[in-house]
Amino acid sequence: MTWSQQILPEIERARVIDEILDDRFHNLLPQLMDETSIDMWVVISREYNEDPVLRTMLPAKWLNARRRTILVFYRNKGKNSIEKLAVARYDVGKNISSAWDKEKEPDQWSRLMQLIEERNPQKIGLNYSKDHNIADGLDKTDYDEFMDNLPNNFKSRVTTAEQLAVRWIETRTEREMVIYDQLVDITHDIIAEAFSEKVITAGVTTTSEVEWWMRQKVTDLGLETWFHPTVDVQRTSEELVSHLYSFSGRPEDTVIMPGDLLHCDFGISYLRLNTDCQELAYVLKPEETEAPSFLVNGLKDGNRVQDYLTQNMIEGRTGNQILAKSLADAKAAGLRPAIYTHPLGLYGHSAGTTIGMWDSQGGVMKDDGENYPLNPNTVYAIELNTTITIPEWKRDIRIMLEEAGFFGKNGFRYVNGRQTELLLIPRVKSHQGN
Repeated sequence: MTWSQQILPEIERARVIDEILDDRFHNLLPQLMDETSIDMWVVISREYNEDPVLRTMLPAKWLNARRRTILVFYRNKGKNSIEKLAVARYDVGKNISSAWDKEKEPDQWSRLMQLIEERNPQKIGLNYSKDHNIADGLDKTDYDEFMDNLPNNFKSRVTTAEQLAVRWIETRTEREMVIYDQLVDITHDIIAEAFSEKVITAGVTTTSEVEWWMRQKVTDLGLETWFHPTVDVQRTSEELVSHLYSFSGRPEDTVIMPGDLLHCDFGISYLRLNTDCQELAYVLKPEETEAPSFLVNGLKDGNRVQDYLTQNMIEGRTGNQILAKSLADAKAAGLRPAIYTHPLGLYGHSAGTTIGMWDSQGGVMKDDGENYPLNPNTVYAIELNTTITIPEWKRDIRIMLEEAGFFGKNGFRYVNGRQTELLLIPRVKSHQGN
């Protein structure tokens, strides 16, 4: 098939990654530090035990921290300046300058304390958090070392940097959003090829073979995926099972047959961003040229649940508030919805506003970020399903959908569109002649 997006070679990817980092450090970070009232952010990691936040700050040539890597960001709002320092023997890329001469000060912790005393910050943010796992990357050893070395007059100024860390992880820049559209387009292209006669021969191909084809396609394109793809089948002869079936416990080698409704869950990682997409396909029977109307209408019901959710995504609302209102609206319209939408971006299951979990439809608990509000310039996997009854199949099925969506100052939009028509296998072709 023809690919609509060019996938960059490694050297070009590195250039783009570093340019995006430069923009984020110089323009986004000062804004976030002001908004969260933290004037010094200290990020500490050791090699192969990286803080999830630190991993997003390393330049393209750095794949891991080195020994103990300590980053210090100091914001002087009065001077409108930001210092980006590394208590390391070398610069961390072009943005973060080395601030430690080991020959002059052999002890790394002592040098860090000198930097703190010289700048006299009012709030020192560290990455520990009960509510947000991605903001909880400081390990106990480094926390204890930091606090043991910190002068007593600064200890009362230490606070959690969870809000700053989550905002850093969740906020997308204008350039990142241009790139995100391309990532989702590539994801859609791979799904379209997987759910076609090029890959699937009814009566022969298994769901597991399609999953591994998708994995191989990602590898062949020079990309990565952050989870193993899943492909599952719903058909007339089976009962509706647990939602968990689509992700764990289903038969791995189900032979795909005419009349099956196929569902996939698939995402890629590229340029340090991640996608997460679920789409549906129908396997035509020999006498069919289109999907049955009950499946066509089922997809429309899924789209309606998406609409109820996205119209309730309003800045400042918590995930639980959005969830409750969206479910109530959809149920009032006669639908049977489940919503489990999560932040998407630098991680697949990223930090930010959680709008339900598949096993927590009454709302997530406090330690899952219950009170975290919806912020602008953020991306979500609009993940949900609706249960529909199919009299012809004498059973219920789930219409499961997931698409990347962006929430900005002008409201919600899909990053690269959404599925509104079932993919058909094989694609319908027009034949001429007698």
